Amino acid sequence: MSYSKEDILRIAKEENVRFIRLQFTDLLGTIKNVEIPVSQLPKALDNKMMFDGSSIEGYVRIEESDMYLYPDLDTWVIFPWVSQDRVARLICDVYMPDGNPFAGDPRGILKRCLKEAEEMGFTSMNVGPEPEFFLFKTDEKGNPTMELNDQGGYFDLAPTDLGENCRRDIVLTLEEMGFEIEASHHEVAPGQHEIDFKYANAIKAADQIQTFKLVVKTIARQHGLIATFMPKPLFGVNGSGMHCNMSLFNGKENMFVDESDELGLSATARHFMAGELKHARAYAAITNPTVNSYKRLVPGYEAPCYVAWSASNRSPMIRIPASRGLSTRVEVRNPDPAANPYLALAVMLKAGLDGIKRKLTLPAPIDRNIYVMSEEERIEEGIPSLPANLKEAVNEMLRNEVICDALGDHALAHFFELKEIEWDMYRTQVHQWERDQYMTLY
Repeated sequence: MSYSKEDILRIAKEENVRFIRLQFTDLLGTIKNVEIPVSQLPKALDNKMMFDGSSIEGYVRIEESDMYLYPDLDTWVIFPWVSQDRVARLICDVYMPDGNPFAGDPRGILKRCLKEAEEMGFTSMNVGPEPEFFLFKTDEKGNPTMELNDQGGYFDLAPTDLGENCRRDIVLTLEEMGFEIEASHHEVAPGQHEIDFKYANAIKAADQIQTFKLVVKTIARQHGLIATFMPKPLFGVNGSGMHCNMSLFNGKENMFVDESDELGLSATARHFMAGELKHARAYAAITNPTVNSYKRLVPGYEAPCYVAWSASNRSPMIRIPASRGLSTRVEVRNPDPAANPYLALAVMLKAGLDGIKRKLTLPAPIDRNIYVMSEEERIEEGIPSLPANLKEAVNEMLRNEVICDALGDHALAHFFELKEIEWDMYRTQVHQWERDQYMTLY
């Protein structure tokens, strides 16, 4: 829906809204908010709410901390799970005191990449995300345990799928907040779930991913469960991905469509995919941003480890779903739900645009199961692997001008610093696996 300032003030009064959360996202993808009483809503709607940016991960130094929140009026929604002293939210862009957008705001970074696409003749990028998550039980203090809430499998139902009631309440809440839910089901691993919602333009899709995570975690808590979007919480089972279905439009025309092509794909779609493949190893640091992300990207668990594409095969990184016409799209399968959605969509868009600009040639599809191919066969077919760990991914990112340009100097420098710290903490930590392996052996 589209709202005006007057609409929001009227609805807030009619619905007895008492507090408003002005939300934004830090560099790592964590939702932040400033909560204000409804008396301050007119001030917020006039873009006059200030906050301390030096306290936010990847933002600014303490001597340049004053920043402003500019609410996107179309993101207005009232949280349905709060019945008394009702709470609403507005997602905001971050601006500097001089009135310029903050260069390190992830939402602003995505907008900048979308502006480049518009200048190339693409008025929008539609995105259909598929974030997966796990549900674990909590202890008597409400802390997470490693005990799953069910032992169900793909598409299982109750009583095997004990998360069904929780998942249903999540769906009902999302629908009440304006989501169009297309499917809800148990995923492959025990305790793993997926809820698919309708595609939207890139900014709205990223906003929805953030809202989706908040709703899933909130409703899970009400069921005595903890929801996690950690990519690989358990060894030996599938991890959680966030497949992204993408298409470029000019007005109402899907620019990926060419009915005369054997696969119904336009030259634009093929160049876009070539760009994705070209830059995949470099943008993995953004789409798969944690140490844990690379525990998911291993053979045997349906996660894409190899930089290739196919019209049907699910082992490569890119797949072309069967739908055609306006639904023609490219499904990039390596992103995981730990990614900052604004940055992930920004770097994938930038990679695809580079492929279109340079008219990169799409390699031949790989219609074999790559998981069963030997290393020699993969080399012969020209199939690279995605990075094996976060350190390798970050190094690939730093060497890639296209991905660095997508992020901009500010975000790139801060992201690199944060990931260097994360990798060093992981590298120097002594893990339980090491104690189990070596304590009595040596």
